[in-house]
Amino acid sequence: MTADALGTETTAATAIAARATDLVKLYGTGDTQVRALDGVSADFATGEFTAIMGPSGSGKSTLMHCLAGLDEATTGAVHIGGTDLTGLSDKAMTALRRDRIGFVFQAFNLVPTLTALENITLPLDIAGRRPDQDWLDTVIERLGLRDRLTHRPSELSGGQQQRVACARALAGKPEIIFGDEPTGNLDSRASGEVLSILRAAVDEFGQTVVIVTHEPHAASYADRVIFLADGRIVDELRDPTAESVLDRMKKLENA
Repeated sequence: MTADALGTETTAATAIAARATDLVKLYGTGDTQVRALDGVSADFATGEFTAIMGPSGSGKSTLMHCLAGLDEATTGAVHIGGTDLTGLSDKAMTALRRDRIGFVFQAFNLVPTLTALENITLPLDIAGRRPDQDWLDTVIERLGLRDRLTHRPSELSGGQQQRVACARALAGKPEIIFGDEPTGNLDSRASGEVLSILRAAVDEFGQTVVIVTHEPHAASYADRVIFLADGRIVDELRDPTAESVLDRMKKLENA
């Protein structure tokens, strides 16, 4: 292998934040077996915002869970950066999710006994890391949480709890942020704030964002949209608008 070829390969490798290679995910056995993923391969570039869309049951959440190390594919491989998740020990997987990945899911997963601020900084506290105070302040301000930091989850609305979950995912500046319907419980204003800060995380800090959504407006904040149907990637759209995404979704549903 030449030095030029080696250099090219190294550059290409560092440009990929996450990679799925021929992922197959089966649930059940025999006649009741479901093929949730059917040979999915996709790269997610560093510093890019990707939305994953598709009809109900298309496999989009399963794909995200496999990418994030929350579920294990039946066959195939997942890489986060240069790390192959296949065969990682539980301890190594926990450390990878804690230190390199941020999560925003519909289930807020906030600790009820902690304040909003303590929930936001919890992953950093567990890792023994100090937050970047300027970035933490930016996240708190952009998500409108300044006057809610001393409140516990039971004292917050559902939308406010989701904003805390978003802030927690962003606070440690992870390599990649996964969101499963991250704006699903928010009104239009709060949804816009969350999507704007995810967009800013990509544009200003070079983070990588991957979300699953059914909302064309949310997908329009992404650099590209991947469409799944029946466990396979069937289409991709660059520089999406809400209208172009809606048009593609209609075509998929009619097909």
